[in-house]
Amino acid sequence: MNYLEIANSPWIWLACGLCVGWVLLQSALFVRKSLKVRKEIGITDQQIKSTVKVSIVTSLGPSLGIVVGMVALLLSLGYPISWYRLSYIGSVAYETTAAELGAQAAGEALGALSPNGFATAVWTMILGAMGAPILTGLFTHKMDKLQNLMAGGKREMLPVISGCCIAGVFAFLTCDRVFRFDSQTVAALVGFAAMALFCGLNKKANKKWIHDWAFTLSMFIGMGVSLLF
Repeated sequence: MNYLEIANSPWIWLACGLCVGWVLLQSALFVRKSLKVRKEIGITDQQIKSTVKVSIVTSLGPSLGIVVGMVALLLSLGYPISWYRLSYIGSVAYETTAAELGAQAAGEALGALSPNGFATAVWTMILGAMGAPILTGLFTHKMDKLQNLMAGGKREMLPVISGCCIAGVFAFLTCDRVFRFDSQTVAALVGFAAMALFCGLNKKANKKWIHDWAFTLSMFIGMGVSLLF
């Protein structure tokens, strides 16, 4: 049997649909709980609307990148598995790499899999990502203590520490691309320059649209210029 017949079978659609449905249910519960708690801590409707708007705008760039990369995954592993994995993890780079490693372990290659090779690729994708949810489940409830420890008991330091963590994450994800000296280097440097320019403009003009769209526009500018190289 062709492995894609299995990959796109009704039973696989059902299994993946249940998983994606669970993610949507969790998201709905989180939103409901957040809207309830925000009244208790004094978050206004305007702050909620502003946060939702900024979140939607800043997610456009990464989401489009995932959609583009997902095409290759769809052709290799079928529609339901690709839909399910990217709804859970959202990293095309990880999923593609894990699937390729799984296929190689079975002595095969993506796009030319047997049913056994397909199963090996899928299990590699799933098991390789298990560390994050396990650690999250075990230690999330202790993060408040860790935050206070890192801040030395000073709550005013928490925003500073959070900002440093975000900067560290972006630096970690960007540095290896800066030193590749290829189109990814161009995209990273041009995106950085564009963001710096938008920040400077916003400091002078103090325009809300610049604040909301700067991150997304910088990503698109970086990607657009990199296509020239």
